[in-house]
Amino acid sequence: MTISSSFLPEGIRTYLVQHGVREPEILARLRAETGTLAQAHYQIAPEEGQFLSWLLETTGTRRALDIGTFTGYSALVAALAMGPEGRIVTCDVSDEFTAIARRYWQEAEVEDRIDLRLGPAVETVGRLAESEVGSFDFAFIDADKENYPAYYEAALTLLRPGGTVAIDNTLWRGKVADPAETGSKTRLFRQFNAFLHADERVTLTIVPVGDGLTLARKR
Repeated sequence: MTISSSFLPEGIRTYLVQHGVREPEILARLRAETGTLAQAHYQIAPEEGQFLSWLLETTGTRRALDIGTFTGYSALVAALAMGPEGRIVTCDVSDEFTAIARRYWQEAEVEDRIDLRLGPAVETVGRLAESEVGSFDFAFIDADKENYPAYYEAALTLLRPGGTVAIDNTLWRGKVADPAETGSKTRLFRQFNAFLHADERVTLTIVPVGDGLTLARKR
């Protein structure tokens, strides 16, 4: 996650937010409260939230999977974008952070649309993949990076044909493009991105919003 788009000049990013983002007041307040936390860098940027909202609305998504709840911003974005008929399953391990999420979901009157599942997300999505094949329209992956390959495979199983998985942080602060960078997560993302590029099961693109957002549409 990242609180602003890493690859845009600040002036362009400011203009983009001012003229391309319609952030509801409740989302702005949630983002502001999250910004007071030591882990605030986990928060997605508002322009990324706007993009996801547009994507969910234009694809007519009605069932979404959110891997990595944190304080609930992406789940709230999804609930507001999909409307009363939408349903979200969201996964996290933190009672502390998801307690913040629940407050805002309740205030926004969307809590009944969001199914929060506490526990290791890799186990949650594994169980879902055993029983709900092809039942989701959309998945957003933004959790522990080491399990991204497992989350991706589970998401493909859970998505209907034509469904989309959005994968955050795939440009990893630009380090993936710098041969001098050899950290473990940089190497992980290089390998994962190479795998995605070769995966003929999906139609693929990378959008330089946030910290890099890969979109893979299941064929």
